[in-house]
Amino acid sequence: MRIEKPFHEGELRVQERAGVSGEGERNSNMITDTLIKGALRFIEQQNMVIFGSLDRDNNVWASVLSGQTGFMMTAMEQRVTFDLTKITHNNDDPLWSNIENHSQVGMLVIDLGTRRRLRINGRIRVSDQLRLELEVQETYPNCPKYIQRRHSTISKKTTRAVNAQKRQGQFLGKDQCDIITKADTFFVASAHTDRGVDVSHRGGDPGFVRILDNVTLRIPDYLGNSMFNTLGNFAVNPRAGLIFIDFNSGTSLQLIGRAETLWDQHDPDQETAGSKRFWQLHIESWLQIERAHNLQWSFLDYSSYNPSLNDDKIR
Repeated sequence: MRIEKPFHEGELRVQERAGVSGEGERNSNMITDTLIKGALRFIEQQNMVIFGSLDRDNNVWASVLSGQTGFMMTAMEQRVTFDLTKITHNNDDPLWSNIENHSQVGMLVIDLGTRRRLRINGRIRVSDQLRLELEVQETYPNCPKYIQRRHSTISKKTTRAVNAQKRQGQFLGKDQCDIITKADTFFVASAHTDRGVDVSHRGGDPGFVRILDNVTLRIPDYLGNSMFNTLGNFAVNPRAGLIFIDFNSGTSLQLIGRAETLWDQHDPDQETAGSKRFWQLHIESWLQIERAHNLQWSFLDYSSYNPSLNDDKIR
C-alpha cells in the first residue's frame, strides 16, 4: 500500500530548495509499506545487503552483511528473514551491538552485476539465535544510475570472516586515504529521529570522493530521483555513516561523522555534473576491518552515467 505522507520535513525542505518538489511528489508513488511480488525473488537471490543502524550515542553506521545465496528469505510481503547460519560473521562490525539497542534500521538490497537495487526501511529483531527478522515499514526500487557492475561469488564452506584484523582511528592515514581515493562506490547511512534510518548507494569514477584533509571528505551530489532521502535526513540530523569496500582485498572502511550540504557551489570542472551541490563529511572516527567478508569480486564496467573527471582517472 502506498504511504500517505512519504516525506518528512527535511526531505520536503531540500526538494523545495532544489526546485524539484513536483518531481519528488510524482516519484513518491513508488514508496509503499509492502514488498512487491517481483522484489521477493530478487531479495532471495542476493549474497550481500547494506545496513544502516544506530549505536548507543545515536551515531549512524553503514555496514555490509554478506552470505550464501538464500540467507535472505521473503515468505511474507512485509517481512525479510535472515538465516544467520548462512552469513559471514564479522563480529567487529558495530551492526550487531547496534541492533540490540535500536531496532530501527535501513537496508539496501543491491545487485551490482545487474545494477538493480531496492531500499527497505523498518524494524529488526532477533527471533532466535539463528534468525533475524525485519518488519518492512517502507520500501521502493532505485534507478540504476552510477552503479559500477561487478560480479560476486562467496565461499560455501565458511561462514566466518577469515583472520579479520581491526584498526580504528580519528584521523585518516595513508591506508584509509588509498581506499577512499581509489573508490568508485560507497554507501551512506543517515537517520531521522521519527522516521528511522536510511541507507543509499553513491558511485562515480575513481577520485569522485575528494579528501580535503585527514578529517574531511567532499562528495559531489549528482542528479538522482529527486526524493533527497539522504540530504533530507542531513537537513534535520547531520549524523552520517559511510562504508567503503576494497573489492580486491575484502577490506571495509567505516566512517562516522557529521555531514554538511553545500549549495550553489562554484564548479568550473563540472564535478557535480551541473547540480552545483556537494556534501562534506566531517569525520569523527573510522573503523577498518581487513578481510571483513568472504565475497570475491570481478569488475565488469563503469556506469555510463558517471560524470567525467578532469584529472587522471584511476582505471
